[in-house]
Amino acid sequence: MDRVIVRPAEAGELAAVAGLRWQWILEGDGSAPTGVEREEFVRHFVDWAERNSSSHRCMVLVGGDAKILGMAWLAVVHRVPTPQALHRASGDLQCVYVVPEARDSGLGGRLITETLARARELGLERVTVHSSPRAVPAYARQGFENSPRLLQVPVARTTPYP
Repeated sequence: MDRVIVRPAEAGELAAVAGLRWQWILEGDGSAPTGVEREEFVRHFVDWAERNSSSHRCMVLVGGDAKILGMAWLAVVHRVPTPQALHRASGDLQCVYVVPEARDSGLGGRLITETLARARELGLERVTVHSSPRAVPAYARQGFENSPRLLQVPVARTTPYP
């Protein structure tokens, strides 16, 4: 896996990235996702990624054979200005995924490192992540830590978000 690179996803790779998201859901319980067929999901995902490219930046792991082996999304959220900082933003690391055959080789760490470098280039104040229990150590190695001030509340939607 030495020839693997991490870089921003290109428009022509979004269908492959959508395939990774589909695969991730399959891994969850071993059954096919319900709600939409794979082809419809891929079309929706690509359209969504294109429409949200200014707020959601996708980084990919690309193998020597040009196969997409992993993804990470950096969601950029503009923050309320202050007199000290008229332009503020923070990030949320989302959907970090590496294909099973490439796991436990340090590639996930490289993906996180490069995504955090992108966050620094953008001048983000902080980056948060909602992690699976298995991935917590990987994020901790990258400097993520618990915050006593970051709180959340589940909010159930009664209608689908448009």
